[in-house]
Amino acid sequence: MLQPDRSKRTRQTGKGIKMKNGRVFLVVLDGVGIGELPDAKLYGDEGSNTLGNLAEQLGGLTLPFLGSLGLGNIAPLKGIPAVTPAQGAYGKMAEASPGKDTITGHWEMTGVVLDRPFPVYPNGFPEDLVDALEKESGRKVLGNKVASGTEIIEELGAEHLATGALIVYTSADSVMQIAAHEEVIPVEELYRICTIARRLLQGEHRVARVIARPFQGSPGTFHRTTRRRDFAVEPPEATILDRLAAKGITTVGVGKIEDIFSNRGLVASYHTGDNLSTLKQLLFLASELTGPALVFANCVDFDTLYGHRNDLSGFARALTEADFYLEKLVTQFKPEDLLVVTADHGCDPTTPSTDHSREYVPLLITGEQVRKGANLGTRATFTDLAATLAEHFAVTDWAKGCSFYPELMNEKITKG
Repeated sequence: MLQPDRSKRTRQTGKGIKMKNGRVFLVVLDGVGIGELPDAKLYGDEGSNTLGNLAEQLGGLTLPFLGSLGLGNIAPLKGIPAVTPAQGAYGKMAEASPGKDTITGHWEMTGVVLDRPFPVYPNGFPEDLVDALEKESGRKVLGNKVASGTEIIEELGAEHLATGALIVYTSADSVMQIAAHEEVIPVEELYRICTIARRLLQGEHRVARVIARPFQGSPGTFHRTTRRRDFAVEPPEATILDRLAAKGITTVGVGKIEDIFSNRGLVASYHTGDNLSTLKQLLFLASELTGPALVFANCVDFDTLYGHRNDLSGFARALTEADFYLEKLVTQFKPEDLLVVTADHGCDPTTPSTDHSREYVPLLITGEQVRKGANLGTRATFTDLAATLAEHFAVTDWAKGCSFYPELMNEKITKG
Protein backbone atom coordinates (compact mmCIF):
# COMPACT_ATOMS: atom_id res chain seq x y z
CA MET A 1 0.00 0.00 0.00
CA LEU A 2 1.24 3.48 -0.84
CA GLN A 3 2.64 5.18 2.24
CA PRO A 4 2.82 8.91 2.99
CA ASP A 5 6.08 10.60 2.03
CA ARG A 6 8.12 10.59 5.24
CA SER A 7 11.36 11.82 3.70
CA LYS A 8 13.06 15.01 4.83
CA ARG A 9 10.92 16.86 2.32
CA THR A 10 7.73 16.08 4.24
CA ARG A 11 6.51 17.73 7.42
CA GLN A 12 3.15 16.51 8.76
CA THR A 13 1.03 18.34 11.28
CA GLY A 14 -2.33 17.48 12.76
CA LYS A 15 -3.54 14.59 14.89
CA GLY A 16 -5.16 12.39 12.29
CA ILE A 17 -7.82 12.59 9.64
CA LYS A 18 -11.38 11.41 10.32
CA MET A 19 -14.14 12.31 7.90
CA LYS A 20 -17.59 11.24 6.76
CA ASN A 21 -18.27 11.59 3.02
CA GLY A 22 -17.14 13.68 0.05
CA ARG A 23 -13.75 15.10 -0.98
CA VAL A 24 -12.41 17.86 -3.24
CA PHE A 25 -8.80 17.74 -4.46
CA LEU A 26 -7.74 21.28 -5.48
CA VAL A 27 -4.40 21.15 -7.32
CA VAL A 28 -2.55 24.35 -8.20
CA LEU A 29 -0.02 24.02 -11.03
CA ASP A 30 2.14 26.91 -9.85
CA GLY A 31 2.84 29.34 -12.69
CA VAL A 32 0.87 27.56 -15.42
CA GLY A 33 -0.97 30.53 -16.95
CA ILE A 34 -3.00 30.51 -20.17
CA GLY A 35 -2.73 33.98 -21.70
CA GLU A 36 -2.15 37.59 -20.72
CA LEU A 37 -4.75 39.51 -18.73
CA PRO A 38 -6.07 42.81 -20.13
CA ASP A 39 -3.86 44.75 -17.68
CA ALA A 40 -0.70 42.71 -18.42
CA LYS A 41 1.01 45.75 -19.95
CA LEU A 42 0.98 47.44 -16.54
CA TYR A 43 3.23 44.65 -15.32
CA GLY A 44 5.49 44.45 -18.39
CA ASP A 45 3.86 41.16 -19.39
CA GLU A 46 2.36 41.89 -22.81
CA GLY A 47 2.54 38.76 -24.95
CA SER A 48 2.91 36.38 -22.00
CA ASN A 49 1.07 33.08 -22.45
CA THR A 50 2.73 30.31 -20.49
CA LEU A 51 0.91 27.33 -21.99
CA GLY A 52 0.29 28.83 -25.43
CA ASN A 53 3.81 30.08 -26.03
CA LEU A 54 5.35 26.92 -24.60
CA ALA A 55 3.27 24.73 -26.90
CA GLU A 56 4.14 26.88 -29.91
CA GLN A 57 7.88 26.95 -29.18
CA LEU A 58 8.06 23.18 -28.65
CA GLY A 59 5.93 22.29 -31.65
CA GLY A 60 3.07 21.10 -29.47
CA LEU A 61 2.33 19.61 -26.07
CA THR A 62 0.97 16.14 -25.35
CA LEU A 63 -1.29 16.12 -22.29
CA PRO A 64 -3.94 13.48 -22.93
CA PHE A 65 -5.68 13.63 -19.55
CA LEU A 66 -5.85 17.41 -19.15
CA GLY A 67 -6.73 17.66 -22.83
CA SER A 68 -9.64 15.26 -22.36
CA LEU A 69 -11.00 17.49 -19.60
CA GLY A 70 -11.09 20.46 -21.98
CA LEU A 71 -7.72 22.21 -21.66
CA GLY A 72 -7.66 22.80 -25.44
CA ASN A 73 -11.20 24.17 -25.27
CA ILE A 74 -10.07 27.07 -23.04
CA ALA A 75 -7.64 28.54 -25.57
CA PRO A 76 -5.82 27.38 -28.72
CA LEU A 77 -2.91 25.16 -27.68
CA LYS A 78 -0.73 23.46 -30.27
CA GLY A 79 -0.91 19.69 -29.81
CA ILE A 80 -3.96 19.86 -27.52
CA PRO A 81 -7.11 20.04 -29.65
CA ALA A 82 -10.51 21.10 -28.41
CA VAL A 83 -12.70 18.07 -27.67
CA THR A 84 -16.46 17.54 -27.90
CA PRO A 85 -17.71 16.69 -25.45
CA ALA A 86 -14.97 17.37 -22.95
CA GLN A 87 -14.83 14.83 -20.14
CA GLY A 88 -14.81 17.59 -17.54
CA ALA A 89 -15.85 21.19 -17.00
CA TYR A 90 -13.51 23.91 -18.25
CA GLY A 91 -12.97 27.66 -18.16
CA LYS A 92 -10.43 30.23 -17.06
CA MET A 93 -10.12 32.75 -14.24
CA ALA A 94 -8.87 36.33 -14.09
CA GLU A 95 -7.16 37.70 -11.01
CA ALA A 96 -9.00 40.65 -9.47
CA SER A 97 -6.25 41.49 -6.97
CA PRO A 98 -3.32 43.63 -8.11
CA GLY A 99 -0.06 41.74 -8.43
CA LYS A 100 1.06 38.39 -9.77
CA ASP A 101 2.62 36.58 -6.85
CA THR A 102 1.92 33.22 -5.25
CA ILE A 103 0.38 34.58 -2.04
CA THR A 104 -2.04 36.87 -3.87
CA GLY A 105 -3.22 34.12 -6.21
CA HIS A 106 -3.75 31.47 -3.54
CA TRP A 107 -5.43 33.88 -1.15
CA GLU A 108 -7.86 35.01 -3.85
CA MET A 109 -8.82 31.39 -4.55
CA THR A 110 -9.90 31.18 -0.91
CA GLY A 111 -11.88 34.43 -0.93
CA VAL A 112 -9.39 37.20 -0.13
CA VAL A 113 -9.10 39.98 -2.74
CA LEU A 114 -6.37 42.53 -2.03
CA ASP A 115 -6.87 46.22 -2.77
CA ARG A 116 -3.17 46.99 -3.07
CA PRO A 117 -0.12 44.95 -4.08
CA PHE A 118 2.55 43.88 -1.64
CA PRO A 119 5.72 46.07 -1.70
CA VAL A 120 8.57 45.19 -4.06
CA TYR A 121 12.23 46.20 -3.98
CA PRO A 122 13.78 46.63 -7.44
CA ASN A 123 16.78 48.40 -5.87
CA GLY A 124 17.21 46.06 -2.92
CA PHE A 125 16.06 46.46 0.66
CA PRO A 126 16.60 49.70 2.64
CA GLU A 127 19.87 50.01 4.52
CA ASP A 128 18.19 50.24 7.92
CA LEU A 129 16.40 46.92 7.36
CA VAL A 130 19.62 45.22 6.29
CA ASP A 131 21.44 46.66 9.31
CA ALA A 132 18.73 45.34 11.63
CA LEU A 133 18.87 41.89 10.05
CA GLU A 134 22.65 41.79 10.40
CA LYS A 135 22.46 42.87 14.04
CA GLU A 136 19.77 40.39 15.09
CA SER A 137 21.10 37.43 13.09
CA GLY A 138 24.73 38.05 13.96
CA ARG A 139 25.72 37.68 10.30
CA LYS A 140 26.63 40.08 7.52
CA VAL A 141 24.54 40.31 4.34
CA LEU A 142 25.76 39.71 0.79
CA GLY A 143 23.88 40.70 -2.36
CA ASN A 144 20.76 42.65 -1.43
CA LYS A 145 19.62 43.03 -5.02
CA VAL A 146 17.23 41.64 -7.59
CA ALA A 147 18.66 38.36 -8.82
CA SER A 148 18.00 34.86 -10.09
CA GLY A 149 18.32 32.40 -7.23
CA THR A 150 20.58 30.03 -9.12
CA GLU A 151 22.79 32.81 -10.48
CA ILE A 152 23.31 34.61 -7.18
CA ILE A 153 24.51 31.52 -5.35
CA GLU A 154 27.05 30.96 -8.12
CA GLU A 155 28.09 34.62 -7.89
CA LEU A 156 28.33 34.84 -4.10
CA GLY A 157 28.52 31.21 -2.96
CA ALA A 158 32.29 31.11 -2.55
CA GLU A 159 32.29 34.29 -0.47
CA HIS A 160 29.44 32.89 1.61
CA LEU A 161 31.45 29.71 2.26
CA ALA A 162 34.43 31.79 3.37
CA THR A 163 32.57 34.30 5.55
CA GLY A 164 29.28 32.71 6.63
CA ALA A 165 27.44 35.84 5.49
CA LEU A 166 23.80 35.57 4.38
CA ILE A 167 22.96 35.78 0.68
CA VAL A 168 19.92 38.06 0.49
CA TYR A 169 18.09 38.84 -2.73
CA THR A 170 14.68 39.64 -4.15
CA SER A 171 12.81 39.62 -7.46
CA ALA A 172 9.91 41.33 -9.19
CA ASP A 173 7.72 39.64 -6.56
CA SER A 174 7.19 40.83 -3.00
CA VAL A 175 9.75 38.56 -1.40
CA MET A 176 12.97 38.50 0.57
CA GLN A 177 14.95 35.35 -0.16
CA ILE A 178 17.78 34.27 2.14
CA ALA A 179 20.15 31.63 0.79
CA ALA A 180 22.69 29.67 2.82
CA HIS A 181 24.77 26.54 2.33
CA GLU A 182 23.49 23.76 4.58
CA GLU A 183 27.02 23.01 5.84
CA VAL A 184 27.63 26.65 6.74
CA ILE A 185 24.26 27.51 8.26
CA PRO A 186 22.15 24.49 9.27
CA VAL A 187 18.64 24.56 7.86
CA GLU A 188 16.95 25.05 11.24
CA GLU A 189 19.21 28.04 11.89
CA LEU A 190 18.33 29.46 8.47
CA TYR A 191 14.66 29.09 9.35
CA ARG A 192 15.30 30.98 12.61
CA ILE A 193 16.98 33.80 10.70
CA CYS A 194 14.01 33.95 8.33
CA THR A 195 11.65 34.35 11.29
CA ILE A 196 13.75 37.33 12.36
CA ALA A 197 13.46 38.83 8.88
CA ARG A 198 9.71 38.15 8.89
CA ARG A 199 9.35 40.07 12.14
CA LEU A 200 11.41 42.99 10.83
CA LEU A 201 9.48 43.25 7.55
CA GLN A 202 6.31 44.91 8.82
CA GLY A 203 4.36 48.10 8.13
CA GLU A 204 5.32 49.65 4.81
CA HIS A 205 7.85 46.85 4.31
CA ARG A 206 5.37 44.01 4.88
CA VAL A 207 6.52 41.78 2.02
CA ALA A 208 4.36 38.80 1.14
CA ARG A 209 7.01 36.18 1.86
CA VAL A 210 10.42 35.58 3.34
CA ILE A 211 11.84 32.44 1.74
CA ALA A 212 14.59 30.23 3.15
CA ARG A 213 16.73 28.96 0.27
CA PRO A 214 19.15 26.28 1.47
CA PHE A 215 21.71 24.98 -1.02
CA GLN A 216 24.55 22.49 -1.20
CA GLY A 217 27.57 21.77 -3.39
CA SER A 218 30.73 23.69 -4.20
CA PRO A 219 31.58 26.53 -6.63
CA GLY A 220 30.45 25.47 -10.08
CA THR A 221 28.17 22.74 -8.71
CA PHE A 222 25.97 24.66 -6.26
CA HIS A 223 22.35 23.48 -6.25
CA ARG A 224 19.32 24.42 -4.19
CA THR A 225 17.81 21.70 -2.01
CA THR A 226 14.15 20.81 -1.46
CA ARG A 227 14.17 22.13 2.13
CA ARG A 228 12.97 25.54 1.06
CA ARG A 229 10.44 27.09 3.43
CA ASP A 230 8.20 30.16 3.00
CA PHE A 231 7.37 32.52 5.86
CA ALA A 232 4.26 34.36 4.68
CA VAL A 233 2.03 37.01 6.18
CA GLU A 234 -1.35 35.80 7.40
CA PRO A 235 -4.48 36.46 5.34
CA PRO A 236 -6.16 39.67 6.57
CA GLU A 237 -9.61 38.07 6.75
CA ALA A 238 -11.33 34.69 6.97
CA THR A 239 -10.73 32.32 4.07
CA ILE A 240 -12.81 29.40 2.89
CA LEU A 241 -10.22 27.20 4.65
CA ASP A 242 -11.08 28.88 7.96
CA ARG A 243 -14.79 28.44 7.36
CA LEU A 244 -14.51 24.79 6.33
CA ALA A 245 -12.32 23.93 9.32
CA ALA A 246 -14.78 25.68 11.65
CA LYS A 247 -17.58 23.62 10.12
CA GLY A 248 -15.73 20.41 10.93
CA ILE A 249 -14.68 19.63 7.37
CA THR A 250 -11.14 18.35 7.12
CA THR A 251 -8.77 20.70 5.32
CA VAL A 252 -5.41 19.28 4.24
CA GLY A 253 -2.50 21.23 2.77
CA VAL A 254 0.05 19.57 0.50
CA GLY A 255 3.23 21.23 -0.76
CA LYS A 256 3.75 24.80 0.42
CA ILE A 257 0.09 25.47 1.24
CA GLU A 258 0.75 25.58 4.99
CA ASP A 259 3.41 28.25 4.40
CA ILE A 260 1.17 30.35 2.15
CA PHE A 261 -1.58 30.43 4.77
CA SER A 262 0.70 30.41 7.85
CA ASN A 263 -0.90 27.02 8.63
CA ARG A 264 -4.22 28.75 9.31
CA GLY A 265 -7.42 26.91 8.46
CA LEU A 266 -5.65 23.57 8.00
CA VAL A 267 -6.29 20.42 10.01
CA ALA A 268 -3.27 18.61 8.59
CA SER A 269 -0.33 19.48 6.35
CA TYR A 270 2.20 17.56 4.29
CA HIS A 271 5.07 19.85 3.41
CA THR A 272 6.53 18.43 0.19
CA GLY A 273 9.38 20.04 -1.72
CA ASP A 274 8.77 19.04 -5.35
CA ASN A 275 6.03 18.05 -7.79
CA LEU A 276 6.58 14.32 -7.62
CA SER A 277 6.41 14.22 -3.82
CA THR A 278 3.24 16.32 -3.93
CA LEU A 279 1.55 14.17 -6.55
CA LYS A 280 2.42 10.95 -4.72
CA GLN A 281 1.09 12.42 -1.49
CA LEU A 282 -2.20 13.11 -3.26
CA LEU A 283 -2.36 9.46 -4.30
CA PHE A 284 -1.84 8.41 -0.70
CA LEU A 285 -4.55 10.77 0.55
CA ALA A 286 -6.99 9.58 -2.12
CA SER A 287 -6.47 6.01 -0.97
CA GLU A 288 -6.76 6.74 2.75
CA LEU A 289 -9.13 9.64 3.42
CA THR A 290 -12.85 9.18 3.85
CA GLY A 291 -15.53 11.80 4.39
CA PRO A 292 -15.88 15.50 3.58
CA ALA A 293 -12.50 17.10 2.93
CA LEU A 294 -10.70 19.75 0.94
CA VAL A 295 -7.20 18.66 -0.08
CA PHE A 296 -5.38 21.78 -1.30
CA ALA A 297 -2.06 21.13 -3.08
CA ASN A 298 0.59 23.22 -4.81
CA CYS A 299 2.94 21.80 -7.47
CA VAL A 300 5.87 24.19 -7.21
CA ASP A 301 8.34 22.94 -9.85
CA PHE A 302 6.69 24.62 -12.86
CA ASP A 303 7.50 27.97 -11.29
CA THR A 304 10.65 27.38 -9.27
CA LEU A 305 12.61 25.00 -11.47
CA TYR A 306 11.40 25.82 -14.98
CA GLY A 307 9.51 29.09 -15.35
CA HIS A 308 12.01 31.20 -13.45
CA ARG A 309 14.87 29.55 -15.34
CA ASN A 310 13.24 29.76 -18.79
CA ASP A 311 13.61 25.99 -19.12
CA LEU A 312 11.06 25.07 -21.80
CA SER A 313 11.80 21.35 -22.02
CA GLY A 314 11.80 20.96 -18.24
CA PHE A 315 8.48 22.77 -18.00
CA ALA A 316 6.98 20.45 -20.63
CA ARG A 317 8.31 17.33 -18.86
CA ALA A 318 6.77 18.51 -15.60
CA LEU A 319 3.41 18.99 -17.33
CA THR A 320 3.59 15.47 -18.74
CA GLU A 321 4.39 14.07 -15.30
CA ALA A 322 1.49 15.96 -13.69
CA ASP A 323 -0.88 14.83 -16.45
CA PHE A 324 0.04 11.19 -15.76
CA TYR A 325 -0.36 11.40 -11.98
CA LEU A 326 -3.57 13.43 -12.06
CA GLU A 327 -5.17 10.81 -14.29
CA LYS A 328 -3.95 8.16 -11.86
CA LEU A 329 -5.42 10.17 -8.99
CA VAL A 330 -8.96 10.19 -10.36
CA THR A 331 -8.91 6.40 -10.76
CA GLN A 332 -8.98 6.29 -6.94
CA PHE A 333 -11.96 8.64 -6.68
CA LYS A 334 -15.29 7.82 -5.12
CA PRO A 335 -18.45 8.92 -6.99
CA GLU A 336 -18.77 12.09 -4.91
CA ASP A 337 -15.15 13.25 -5.34
CA LEU A 338 -14.02 16.24 -7.39
CA LEU A 339 -10.68 17.19 -8.92
CA VAL A 340 -10.06 20.90 -9.53
CA VAL A 341 -6.92 21.86 -11.51
CA THR A 342 -5.90 25.50 -11.79
CA ALA A 343 -2.93 27.88 -11.31
CA ASP A 344 -2.07 30.98 -9.30
CA HIS A 345 -0.40 33.12 -12.02
CA GLY A 346 1.74 32.67 -15.11
CA CYS A 347 5.51 32.14 -15.38
CA ASP A 348 6.13 32.13 -19.13
CA PRO A 349 9.49 30.42 -19.82
CA THR A 350 9.58 31.67 -23.43
CA THR A 351 9.93 35.39 -22.66
CA PRO A 352 13.17 37.21 -21.73
CA SER A 353 11.77 37.79 -18.23
CA THR A 354 12.34 35.17 -15.54
CA ASP A 355 9.58 36.58 -13.32
CA HIS A 356 5.91 35.67 -12.87
CA SER A 357 3.54 36.87 -15.57
CA ARG A 358 0.10 38.47 -15.22
CA GLU A 359 -2.13 35.87 -16.90
CA TYR A 360 -5.46 34.11 -16.84
CA VAL A 361 -5.28 30.69 -15.20
CA PRO A 362 -6.95 27.50 -16.48
CA LEU A 363 -9.85 25.95 -14.63
CA LEU A 364 -10.50 22.23 -15.13
CA ILE A 365 -12.85 20.13 -13.00
CA THR A 366 -13.77 16.46 -13.19
CA GLY A 367 -15.58 13.85 -11.17
CA GLU A 368 -18.44 11.43 -11.65
CA GLN A 369 -20.96 14.11 -10.69
CA VAL A 370 -19.54 16.82 -12.98
CA ARG A 371 -21.48 17.77 -16.09
CA LYS A 372 -19.31 16.75 -19.05
CA GLY A 373 -18.42 19.58 -21.39
CA ALA A 374 -19.68 22.31 -19.04
CA ASN A 375 -18.21 25.61 -20.19
CA LEU A 376 -17.59 27.71 -17.10
CA GLY A 377 -16.53 30.69 -19.20
CA THR A 378 -14.17 33.41 -18.00
CA ARG A 379 -14.49 34.05 -14.29
CA ALA A 380 -13.89 37.66 -13.23
CA THR A 381 -12.09 36.63 -10.05
CA PHE A 382 -10.48 33.60 -8.44
CA THR A 383 -12.96 34.05 -5.56
CA ASP A 384 -15.59 32.34 -7.71
CA LEU A 385 -13.76 29.14 -6.84
CA ALA A 386 -14.09 29.86 -3.11
CA ALA A 387 -17.81 30.54 -3.59
CA THR A 388 -18.20 27.23 -5.42
CA LEU A 389 -16.41 25.34 -2.66
CA ALA A 390 -18.64 27.07 -0.11
CA GLU A 391 -21.76 25.91 -1.94
CA HIS A 392 -20.40 22.39 -2.42
CA PHE A 393 -19.71 22.03 1.31
CA ALA A 394 -22.92 23.86 2.34
CA VAL A 395 -21.12 26.76 4.02
CA THR A 396 -23.79 29.38 4.67
CA ASP A 397 -23.43 33.18 4.68
CA TRP A 398 -20.49 33.14 2.25
CA ALA A 399 -20.65 36.34 0.21
CA LYS A 400 -17.35 36.37 -1.68
CA GLY A 401 -17.36 35.54 -5.39
CA CYS A 402 -20.01 34.02 -7.63
CA SER A 403 -20.46 30.25 -7.37
CA PHE A 404 -20.48 28.23 -10.60
CA TYR A 405 -21.68 25.12 -8.75
CA PRO A 406 -25.05 24.95 -10.58
CA GLU A 407 -23.26 25.09 -13.95
CA LEU A 408 -20.72 22.53 -12.84
CA MET A 409 -22.78 19.72 -11.40
CA ASN A 410 -25.29 17.37 -12.98
CA GLU A 411 -28.85 18.60 -12.56
CA LYS A 412 -29.83 15.75 -10.22
CA ILE A 413 -27.00 16.80 -7.87
CA THR A 414 -27.89 20.49 -7.67
CA LYS A 415 -31.55 19.64 -7.10
CA GLY A 416 -30.83 16.79 -4.76
